[in-house]
Amino acid sequence: MQSGGRVAPVALDAMGGDNAPGEIVAGAVQAVRERGIPVVLVGQPRLLHQALSEHDAVSEIPIVRAEEALAMDEGALASLRRPRSSIAIACHLVRRGDAASVVSAGSTAGIVATGRLRLRGQQGVVRPAIAVALPTRPTPTVLLDAGATADAKPEMLVQFAHLGVAYAEAALDLRSPRVGLLTIGAEAEKGNKLAKRAHELLVATPGIDFTGNVEGHDLLAGKVDVVVTDGFTGNVALKTLEGSVRYAFGQLRETIGESRVARIGGLLQRARLRELSDRLDPEAHGGAVLLGLNGTVVIAHGSSKAKGIAAACELAARLAAQGIVTRIGERIASTPKSHRLW
Repeated sequence: MQSGGRVAPVALDAMGGDNAPGEIVAGAVQAVRERGIPVVLVGQPRLLHQALSEHDAVSEIPIVRAEEALAMDEGALASLRRPRSSIAIACHLVRRGDAASVVSAGSTAGIVATGRLRLRGQQGVVRPAIAVALPTRPTPTVLLDAGATADAKPEMLVQFAHLGVAYAEAALDLRSPRVGLLTIGAEAEKGNKLAKRAHELLVATPGIDFTGNVEGHDLLAGKVDVVVTDGFTGNVALKTLEGSVRYAFGQLRETIGESRVARIGGLLQRARLRELSDRLDPEAHGGAVLLGLNGTVVIAHGSSKAKGIAAACELAARLAAQGIVTRIGERIASTPKSHRLW
């Protein structure tokens, strides 16, 4: 996306997140200096100017005023109570064409609600979905929905599959991504009413390479490229994985430090351990993507530090450049009307 012959910047909500604005600004500086990503900060000018001064970057990154901010504990209704919040202004910049994408580490519920209100859903998209790239090999696995739509209908899961396929094609450069449905058993008849009906619909949906059901222990197995579920189940699954990874690494660190032999072994495997840590570090991958809106929105982890914010800005810029919104629109529009369920 370009404006006046230049690449439009990422609109970064500088007031959202547990570590705002300090780490958010530091991440913006990293994105600009180390990754070549143009960024505009949205938030309270006095605080942001002070934070930029600490990096000697006042002249490098512009600021757009937004005096309000959504607190991390505020839900969807906050988008109505705070129409001039930093996330709302960031979305407005995208809608006006002054920014290519939005990045925020703020309240997920607030981001989703504000995005739907300010950017609107794409034509034909019933509900947006949050897509997260799980660190599987040889390529990541896209999980969606990871929290945008908790009470989904079977038809929505079919549309989530289309959103996930478009994302996998654009972000991961996959052709004909394999799609699986997250439920409690591999057999078609396993699961609740939602899963059973969604399975029936996915089997009959053209343009989707549906391979069947997958279970929780398959999420990191790389069996499929896209895993579809409702936002409630997906969010629980994602947070369970994150907690398991933190616990496993904590136990590993304790084990390595227990004896001299273990420490020596750890030193010998240091490169492999660092590689594994980087692959499983959520801050290294940029965050989740809110799909189905008329604009690219990346949701960084609420506790993101500078590294995670810089990665989120890079992901947002790349997806905007690859035309993820256009790709989703084309995929939804190309679905035969006789097979549309929404």
